[in-house]
Amino acid sequence: MKARIVVLPGDGIGPEVTAGAQQILEHVANSFGHEFQLEERLMGGCSIDRHSIPLTEETLADCNAADAVLLGAVGGPKWDDPAAKVRPEMGLLALRKGMCLFANLRPVRPHPDLLQASPLKSERLSGVDVLVVRELTGGIYFGEPRGRDSSVDGRTRAVDSMVYWDYEIERVVELACTLAAERRCKVTSVDKANVLETSRLWRQTAEKVAAAHPQIEFEHQLVDTTAMRLVTQPASFDVLVTGNMFGDILTDEASVLTGSMGNMPSASLGDGGPGMYEPIHGSAPDIAGDGIANPIGSILAAAMLLRHSLNLEPEAVAVETAVMDTLEDGCRTIDLRRENALSTQQMTAEIITRLGANKR
Repeated sequence: MKARIVVLPGDGIGPEVTAGAQQILEHVANSFGHEFQLEERLMGGCSIDRHSIPLTEETLADCNAADAVLLGAVGGPKWDDPAAKVRPEMGLLALRKGMCLFANLRPVRPHPDLLQASPLKSERLSGVDVLVVRELTGGIYFGEPRGRDSSVDGRTRAVDSMVYWDYEIERVVELACTLAAERRCKVTSVDKANVLETSRLWRQTAEKVAAAHPQIEFEHQLVDTTAMRLVTQPASFDVLVTGNMFGDILTDEASVLTGSMGNMPSASLGDGGPGMYEPIHGSAPDIAGDGIANPIGSILAAAMLLRHSLNLEPEAVAVETAVMDTLEDGCRTIDLRRENALSTQQMTAEIITRLGANKR
């Protein structure tokens, strides 16, 4: 098949890890007889430096016209002034909104050979296979009113509003139930309904959606209890569905189950348009340019791209199997092992070697 993929390397280690994912996609195209057109564009801090804004209309249009988007990471100390009116992260939020990406999928599956890399006891990680479905277009990141104002006595007040419409909740819970039906048929809806009105609407709406899926075991859980269960009973979860901010926090917490945030991919999906795929980690400016970043999250994000946007399931499985085989053979980047650690490029090369073996 032919596919056009827009690549947004971004800032910090973003260009380094997306380079690995691009090599994987090119190898898949050559090995399986596809034609992938990879086109790089600016987004984030690098776009601010070039265009004074983190996301141009032209780049957004290119992303919407593509078959899929591969993203690296955005941000860094250079653009980290709290008083700045333009920040790299604004480009990411605008991209999600502009592409109508309402759900972020983050799978959490610790590799058996990396259990010791997690700070949790290995017995707590046995059988962990969690899919977090995070709502992307609503909540406190987009709610109005927002901003700052000053009173006559010189005090400054800041306001952020958490806003949800019922349709935003309906579609993401519907997706969670659909995905759970292909897994272990259990959905945990996460909210803060004992305090927040938006969470009470979330719970009420989620109940209505769940009623149309009687085969799904559906439960509600407060976000603070969920945070505790993620580190004490992670294997008790199948699919977690939650709002924008709660999902952002919980998936970063869940990354410790895999041993490193560098191992975790994500997919942002909408309703029929191109999806966007990225590792969950940030730009890691402290190691940017050193060539030591873990490319696995970005490479597994490329596998999700193959599965969800291009409908190439065998190719996606081949990439995921190659990553598993590489880890099983003891290959590690510095976030997973200090001694004899591989560089970003070396780890990518090891995965490509095993990907070629799987194809044969």
